[in-house]
Amino acid sequence: MPPPPPITNSIRRLRFDHDEMTQQQLADRIGMTRQTVAAIEQNKYSPSLEAAFRIADVFGVGIGDVFQWKTPGT
Repeated sequence: MPPPPPITNSIRRLRFDHDEMTQQQLADRIGMTRQTVAAIEQNKYSPSLEAAFRIADVFGVGIGDVFQWKTPGT
């Protein structure tokens, strides 16, 4: 079994908390495809720093409220 990704995120919860925003709606607001948003949300793809800030901005939160860094071994 592969180790868990070092970066996790709260995008799904944030989308739900913001009137159940769809992946497509988020993608449109940050200028990405729905498939890319889905991959980021599922921790299969790490966004660029710019994209991470755009996502945080959409939800009106800090980047640390969207993405969490897990130190190896914790």
